[in-house]
Amino acid sequence: MNEEVGVKYVKRVPIRLKGNPNLSEKWLQERILEDPSLLGFGPLNVRASEKTLPKGGRLDLLLSDSETGTRYEVELQLGATDESHIIRAIEYWDLERRRYPQYDHVAVIVAEEITARFFNVIGLFNGFIPIVAIQVAALEVGDDEVTLVFTRILDHQTLADEEEDDIVAADRSYWETNASPETMKLVDDCLALVQSVDPGVTLNFTKRYIGLARNGTACNYVVFYPKPKQINLVIKLQRGDEADRLLEQSSLVVNAYRVRRGAYRPVATHSTFEENREIFRRLFEMAHEQYYD
Repeated sequence: MNEEVGVKYVKRVPIRLKGNPNLSEKWLQERILEDPSLLGFGPLNVRASEKTLPKGGRLDLLLSDSETGTRYEVELQLGATDESHIIRAIEYWDLERRRYPQYDHVAVIVAEEITARFFNVIGLFNGFIPIVAIQVAALEVGDDEVTLVFTRILDHQTLADEEEDDIVAADRSYWETNASPETMKLVDDCLALVQSVDPGVTLNFTKRYIGLARNGTACNYVVFYPKPKQINLVIKLQRGDEADRLLEQSSLVVNAYRVRRGAYRPVATHSTFEENREIFRRLFEMAHEQYYD
C-alpha cells in the first residue's frame, strides 16, 4: 500500500508591528531595502532612503523602475493609516514629481491597516493622484522567524489627463528635452500609423501630453505621454471583444482600462511597437472610426 505524502501545515501567528520593541518601522524599512520586489512592483532600484526634501520632511523610500522610468515615493506607517501620513505621502509625491517631471511618479503608502478613513480622504481627490495602498502583515512562522506579507488594497490610480483646463502649449523640443529624442521618433512612428487611417492629422504639443489635431482643432482619440524610454498611450475606445483580444495576444504592457475616460492604455517601446505594429494600426483605426461616428 502506497503511503500518500502530505504537505505539512504550519500555523502562522500574526504579530503587531506597532509597539513591538523588536519590529520597528526601521526594521520594516530595512527589509524593503533588501528586497524592494516585496512591494509587488517587480524588481526596483533603491534611489534613496530617508531622503530629506527641500521644503522639509523625509521621504522613507524612493524606488525606481529602470525599464519604465517610474519612480515610487513610499511612505511607511506602523498601525493604521491616519490623515497626517496620507497627506505626507501625497505631499512628498507632489514635491518629487515637480522636481523631476520627466518621470512618472506614484505615491505608495504602506501600513498595517488601510482604514475606511483612508479611502474617504483619497476619494476627495477624485482619482487625480496616482496612489497605491499596501497593507503589510507580520507573521511568526517559527522560533524567532518572521515573514512579511504585502497585500495591495488600492491599485494605481492615475492623474486626470488631457481633458483638464490648465493645458499649456509646448513644442517638439520641449519633449525631446523632457522625454528623449528616441521616444519622439517613436511618437513619429505612431503618428505615421494614425495618418494611414486618418490622413492630415498632426501632432498637438502641450506640456502635459502630445495629442492629435486636424486643421488646428484637437481630436484626441489617441494621446501620447512620452517618457525617456517608452510612450504611455491613451487610445479612446469603448471596451470591446476585438480590442481586448488584440491586446491579450500582444506582447505589450497594458495599464488598466480607464473606465471614466473610456480608453485603453498600452505602453510602447521601440521593440514592442515593431512587434505589435498591426495591432496598433487596428486600435488606431477603431478609435478613429468611433471618434468620427
